[in-house]
This record gives sequence, C-alpha cells and structure tokens, in this order.
Amino acid sequence: MNALPVNDWFRHYQARPLEIVDSSLREGQQTSLLHDHYKYYFTLQDKQEILRSLILYGVKFVELFAPNVSSREAEDFQAIRAIRDELVVQKGYTFLLAHVRCHPKDVEAAIHAGFDGLNIYFGTSPQSQAFNHGKTVDEIISSARTLLEDLRRNHPELTLRFSGEDAFRTPLDSLLRVYDPLVEFVDRLGMPDTVGVARPPVVTSRVRALRERYPHTPLELHFHDDRGLALMNTIEAVLAGAQFVDTTLLGIGERSGITSMTSLFFNLFIDQQYDFLEGYTLRSSYPINVTMADKLKTLVPPKEPVSLTNRTHTAGVHQGAVLNDSVSYEAHPLDLFGVSEQDILLGPLSGWNVVHYFLKEINYFDIDEDTARQVTAHFKDSSSQLNGDISAAELLLRIARDEFHLQKSTSAPTDALQIVQRMDKRNIQLSKTQEP
Repeated sequence: MNALPVNDWFRHYQARPLEIVDSSLREGQQTSLLHDHYKYYFTLQDKQEILRSLILYGVKFVELFAPNVSSREAEDFQAIRAIRDELVVQKGYTFLLAHVRCHPKDVEAAIHAGFDGLNIYFGTSPQSQAFNHGKTVDEIISSARTLLEDLRRNHPELTLRFSGEDAFRTPLDSLLRVYDPLVEFVDRLGMPDTVGVARPPVVTSRVRALRERYPHTPLELHFHDDRGLALMNTIEAVLAGAQFVDTTLLGIGERSGITSMTSLFFNLFIDQQYDFLEGYTLRSSYPINVTMADKLKTLVPPKEPVSLTNRTHTAGVHQGAVLNDSVSYEAHPLDLFGVSEQDILLGPLSGWNVVHYFLKEINYFDIDEDTARQVTAHFKDSSSQLNGDISAAELLLRIARDEFHLQKSTSAPTDALQIVQRMDKRNIQLSKTQEP
C-alpha cells in the first residue's frame, strides 16, 4: 500500500473524557425501519443533513460504510466529506471513519477514498471462527498483525481501531491473546457486543480488565440492544473507563439497534456526570432526534427519553396535577435537551379539570366546574364513538355545544397551556389561538 500525503489532525487532537463515535450513517442504515417504507438506504441529502446535524451537535467521530460496500457509498462519501470540510472553521475537525473488515481490499478502498481512520474488525468468538471466516486465533493474529504493521508504517496519519467482533462471546483470555500483539499498532481497542449478550456487571469487569492491561490505549465499546440493555451497558462502560462509545440517533441499527446518543447524554446528565458532556450541544438533542425520525418517515419513538412523549400526559390525575405544576409528574429537565413543549392528551382518560381547561381556556366556553364534571361524565360515556372518524376534541366540542348548549365567552382568557389530542389519524393540534 502506497503512502498518501500525511494529515496530522488526529495526532494533534486532544480527546475529551467521552468521545461519541456516531454510526448513524453505517449501523443506522442497517435498520429494518428503512425497509418498512421501501427506502432501504439514506439518500445523499439525508446523509448530508444528518452529518451536518451531528457535527453541529459536537460529534467528532463519525463512522461510515467502507466505500467498496457499494458504488453509491463510494460516490456519496466525497459529497459527505465536503460537508465536513465546510464546517471545519466553525466546529473544528470531524474524523470520518470507515468500518472495514480486516482485509486489504476494504482497507485499500477506504484509504484511497480519503477516510481519516479505519475501524477494523475481525470476528474472534468461537461462533465467528466456526461459521463466519473459519480462521483460528493464531490465523486471526497473523492476518491482523501483518495488515496493521503495514498500515502503521505507511499511513501513520490514520487513526486505527481494532475490534474483536463478537467480543462478549469471546473468552477473555482469547480476546487478550489477540489484542496483546496488536495493541502497539492501534489508537483504540474495540470491544463490541455484536449480538447483545452483555450484562452490566460483565461490562464493568471486562472494561476494567482491559484498562489495567492496556493503560495507554483508549477503549471503544459498542452495544446492541437485543436484551434491552444497550443503554445501561454503555453507561457502565463509560463509568468503568471506556473513553469512546458507539451510538446512533434514536438507537437505530441492526436488529434491535444499539445505544441512542441522546439517551446516553440524558442519563449521564441526570446522574451528574458532567465531565462526559464536554463539547456537546445538549439543547439540540430533541431537534436532532426529530431530524432522524423525519428521515425514517416516523415519529421519535416513545421509548426514547429525549422526546415529546416524555412530556405528554394522558391520565386524568396526572393532567390535573401538571396543570398546577409540571414538576408533579416531570422529574427531569427535558427542556435542557430541547423538549421545550409540553402536551396534555385529550381523551377518555382525561379528568374534569382538563375538560374544564380545554373548553374554558382554549375554546373560550362559558363553563363552571360543576358543568365541567357533567360534561366529562358524558364525554367518557360517549368515548366508544372514538373510532377514527371523529377525534376526541371534536366529540367533546360537539357534546359541549349540542348536548349542554354551552356558549362562547365574550372575552378570551389569558395565556393557556397547549393541549394536544392525538387520538385520530389526522393528529389535530388545538391551542388557544385556534378555533375548531
């Protein structure tokens, strides 16, 4: 492999306490959610907008497919890199990393495309050896060492990571046996939980073991969510000493996905682990989630903590208390993560106080509390009519007008909290400035 002009960006970069390696444009493209809409991949425009959002958020390491995966990926990379270059003055340098097999073909393609680094992987588990590449541990070591020695000699500018794929199903002694002769050639050692088998205690133990054995080599961890433990495992890895972790927006990826970037930051903030938040624009968390959801033609998932859903209230008791003070049922400062609005869902579970608020403060009906209780009882009894043809708001307004003959007040009340009803497919939103 012939050496290319040296780029010293990485050698001069001072890594922060926590560096996100965002894989939304690699791991994220493996999500089945794209197939749901017959989309199959992100368009070039999608990729450019996602990369721009990540860089503005503060992400310094972005993982992409190796360019030999497809001609589309190869062609798109040059336009993606141009977006990165445009933002260097404003946000500093962002490293574009190719996810490559430990194979000369992948490596050559990534180098000639102009990537800043290589995220090299080689399956080390018994399952990988038996059913993937068929190589023994000795053969893995020999192949990897030859390649890494050549890279370090001829391309010292590249940032290199080596990972034993399926590391958490690889016996620890086997993993160390592979890493020992390779560690001198790499900038990071990766430990991916490729099939999502890891548990937090095991993560802590393994991270500490590798930190002790390789004290001068940062670790990069990657957790799949097959057991629903990706976020917890990532937090444990960070607290145990992993400086680099892989994430995607909304946690999308192969099968059940991996760790959500904004979920990770949200939890580190709640746990007052502020050192790990250095350099990231947390207020952009919800907007960047919305950006990704738009590319997937979906909503921000309800299980994503940094979402409007996490400030949405349906039960009557909750709604009544939130109208008095949101702290009653909102324990976390989501506004610091860009969720600046609050929704109260109007529906069959709503209590009289929300019905009263909706009719009086938002729709300006002249109604007292006793009447609101009667309207609420009738509304609940009539909720079987909410079959998709009529929304909760429309039903309630019909009852107020036609059954109780309520009249509009002559003067509009002041400042009303927004109440949203999303019980129907049209997603109608009503506020004090909108008439039904």
